[in-house]
Amino acid sequence: MDKIKIYTKPTCPYCAAAKEDFQKRGVDYTEIDVTAGNDALEELMKVSGGQKVPVIVTNGEVTIGFGGA
Repeated sequence: MDKIKIYTKPTCPYCAAAKEDFQKRGVDYTEIDVTAGNDALEELMKVSGGQKVPVIVTNGEVTIGFGGA
């Protein structure tokens, strides 16, 4: 099974769309809110090289942004 992480922030409509898509398709994922502190923003920057969200990591493959499934 794929391991999926999605880096998000609460005000991001693309993050909401990505999560809704995953939920509709029954895809399990771990959400990391980069505004919650706990070094999440630093982790996002290491993974993607920037601060843009959403960032979706599937089995180590990084996708920046969400344009629909």
